[in-house]
Amino acid sequence: MQPAEQRDEVEMLWLMLLIRRFEERASQQYQAQKIGGFCHLYIGQEAVVTGAIAATRFDDYIITAYRDHAHALARGTSANACMAELFGKDTGCSRGLGGSMHFFDKEHHMYGGHAIVAAHVPLACGLAFACKYRSEDRVTLCFFGDGAINQGSFHEALNLAALFKLPVIFICENNLFAMGTSVERSTSLKQIIDRAEGYDIPSCVVDGMNFRHVRDTLSEVVESIRKDPHPAFVEARTYRYRGHSMSDPASYRTKEQLEQYRLDDPITRLRAQLTREGKLSNEKFDELDKEAKQIALESVKFAEQSDEPPLEKLYDYTYV
Repeated sequence: MQPAEQRDEVEMLWLMLLIRRFEERASQQYQAQKIGGFCHLYIGQEAVVTGAIAATRFDDYIITAYRDHAHALARGTSANACMAELFGKDTGCSRGLGGSMHFFDKEHHMYGGHAIVAAHVPLACGLAFACKYRSEDRVTLCFFGDGAINQGSFHEALNLAALFKLPVIFICENNLFAMGTSVERSTSLKQIIDRAEGYDIPSCVVDGMNFRHVRDTLSEVVESIRKDPHPAFVEARTYRYRGHSMSDPASYRTKEQLEQYRLDDPITRLRAQLTREGKLSNEKFDELDKEAKQIALESVKFAEQSDEPPLEKLYDYTYV
């Protein structure tokens, strides 16, 4: 991936399309019972991780929770390696041993994929501490959902980050529901960013359905951190169009709410902006979408044709 200032918005729109089409294929394959375990889709939230990637460098660290397919794709992990991991194949990004919730790609500085809610937030502090210890100007992006902000490890991590002035951005992808529980019912605070104020960490809210707002806001935050290391907290207000996971019918929300957010689709919005400005034609958009669909389709074929992990590898990464 290119540095943020060189990244073309049409390229970023294509990345959002790739994430969307990949997730749609993953949904199909899960329903066809080709994918086991849990499977959490990112459909509707594409502007958050894409905007964050556009605001950072390739050598910056990324760590996230279990809704991680998009973060790996955005960082540069191939669709083939991602789909193969979903299929539990040896060619997957975690050698087929992690599955949907444990994507990992050290080469692309993508450090998970973590299933336990908020357990990775302290690990983000470790990554950021390493950067500061080595006097590097790298930034760590730590993504998590709104359900993580009420976990003890979240608070411990923010306290440490503030005390040590760590170069980490805590990005809360607030899609309004922690599994099936509305954030209004699970969190006493009216504003999630008030959590950061309690630890003297600067914070802001971004429109998580607007690629440009995410990119431009995070670009300012990243620039500030590179000059003078410190933590920051960003609440990205977004929405997932599917349930918490593939097994969730999402009956806890109304059709009216879902349709309201679909009208503000992040891909449709960026497409409209680029079209108005003469940077994108309908023909070019169709070409980008066709390419994204083809890559997603080919990733399924690749996963189907890949080998299972060797049986003798079964105990290689266990402690006992």
